[in-house]
Amino acid sequence: MKVTAEKNEKVAKMIFASIYPLYWNRLEKHGRTKEEFHQVIEWLTGFNEDRLQKLIEEKVTFRTFFEKAKIHPNAHMIKGVVCGYRIEEIEDEFEVYKQCRRLEKLIDELARGRKMEKILRKDK
Repeated sequence: MKVTAEKNEKVAKMIFASIYPLYWNRLEKHGRTKEEFHQVIEWLTGFNEDRLQKLIEEKVTFRTFFEKAKIHPNAHMIKGVVCGYRIEEIEDEFEVYKQCRRLEKLIDELARGRKMEKILRKDK
């Protein structure tokens, strides 16, 4: 599937705090801990727990969330399909959408029981 400017804008305007509990509920149902969840978010964005909580309280959009993030240098290693979109094929002009799908891919891997060492990609 191809990302459109409209789709990118729709995701960019979504409030991170409204989606965060949905991510957490999914992980909790699969027996994962909040520490693991926050470890994955921190790996991708650089946000520690305090900073993450402030962003949630501020009700920032996904655009602001990812603009403030220091995306991990190995984020490009996150590949695969999420919601019908192949992450590595999402064009750079749709950066917010790409980062959102990367986060969802990491959460999906965590929910499916993948080991943390594999989720937090490292150069070989």
